Amino acid sequence: MARRFRRGDAVEVASVQEGFVGSYYEATVMTDLSKHGYYVQYRTLLKDDLSGPLREVASAAEVRPRPPPDPATEYRLHDVVDAFDNDGWWWGRITGRSGDGYTVFFETTGDEIFYHKSRLRTHQEWSNGTWCLAELIPIEDYHHVS
Repeated sequence: MARRFRRGDAVEVASVQEGFVGSYYEATVMTDLSKHGYYVQYRTLLKDDLSGPLREVASAAEVRPRPPPDPATEYRLHDVVDAFDNDGWWWGRITGRSGDGYTVFFETTGDEIFYHKSRLRTHQEWSNGTWCLAELIPIEDYHHVS
């Protein structure tokens, strides 16, 4: 049986909206709607009129707990990471390093962007009630888009 979240739980919500697949947004559970998912309030996303935090219904499949703190102090070439950008966490792959920053390639958008290490975390998947490191994609399947 899948874990149920309660009012006040800190979670992340996966976006299934076109152009946002591969991103997660921090939220708080406002209400458990049982089989209809959860009513959540986002930490960084705002209503269209900017009058306050966005609140919406998210399916149970889109909601996961926030990942544990990242123990990594540095990343290696091809590591799978999440980068904080556009109000959410987006998964990508390390393609370069310069000083305290890393270049990250996002397979879902084809973008390659430089980030300070403070905006990165090791990508983890929530599977069967536990956190695990993301499956590494074989390098021969990695397609760099210029």
